[in-house]
Amino acid sequence: MQKILIIVGIIILVVGLLYPYIKKLGLGQLPGDIVYKSENSIFFFPIITCIVISVVLTVIFNLFK
Repeated sequence: MQKILIIVGIIILVVGLLYPYIKKLGLGQLPGDIVYKSENSIFFFPIITCIVISVVLTVIFNLFK
């Protein structure tokens, strides 16, 4: 269990460090993502981005199973 938590932490760290490059790829701004803008706030829910990431991770995990 500890090993899994360390690996997940490292993955989160790597994604955080690579975020500027990932953002340039357009991930997080796909058609279908929900954006609500009002005068004082912005609500952003990347539903399609979540689905794409889920499918990609499922394929990767099934290849290495």
